[in-house]
Amino acid sequence: MKDGESMKGYIHSTESCGTVDGPGIRFVVFFQGCPMRCAYCHNPDTWKPNCGEMMSTDEIIAMYNSKKEFYKNGGITCTGGEPMMQIDFLTELFEKCHQNNIHTCLDTSGIMFRENEDYLKKVNRLLAVTDLVMLDIKHINPQEHQKLTKQPNEMILKFAKYVDSKGIDIWIRHVVVPTITQNDHYLFQLGEFIATLQHIRALDVLPYHTMGIVKYEELGYEYPLKGIEPLSKEDAIKARNVILSGMKAALNRHD
Repeated sequence: MKDGESMKGYIHSTESCGTVDGPGIRFVVFFQGCPMRCAYCHNPDTWKPNCGEMMSTDEIIAMYNSKKEFYKNGGITCTGGEPMMQIDFLTELFEKCHQNNIHTCLDTSGIMFRENEDYLKKVNRLLAVTDLVMLDIKHINPQEHQKLTKQPNEMILKFAKYVDSKGIDIWIRHVVVPTITQNDHYLFQLGEFIATLQHIRALDVLPYHTMGIVKYEELGYEYPLKGIEPLSKEDAIKARNVILSGMKAALNRHD
């Protein structure tokens, strides 16, 4: 890349009116590439890395600025896929957002986090221009997480702690799947973990849905959760209450 050139990254798509991707109305950038293989993923077309549309950070900022009055209470959210697979591009984008007074939200699984010195320098540079982290915790139990996502959860939980140590707002997301994460024991444990974080801004407990089945069929993939019914909103509310009870119990122990 020549001096003064805008860095380019692999982008799956963009959405100009995101209402569930952070505070306010947001411009949402879906990054291409993800190492997770979540059984309930509804975007399997974002898994493959190094493909999709090549876009520069300047192009994305220009797309945002063309409708910036629309986003006056929102900002830009980077999601995926997994944005931290392209951490250098992501960081340059967020730095330009801050130069333009644009609120930045990172929607991540945290799976890319590592504790070596060189990587932490990159993470620190990224977090310095990140206003909000939306962290998807797929499963609190290490063995069950591995079964559900084909990846361990150790670094994800460490990433949560690291972000919290930087004083950055965290918005937890958790999908409740019948027979998998719809389990009071695990939900309570998740609440206990969340209670260790000081900068929780919100908790989204999302009911499992089957809208991704069509994409799996189009891609020729077998859908992993065939036969599991969607979770009702009522059951999602019950699950959220169990998580909150775990948080409360943990906080009471430390009073």
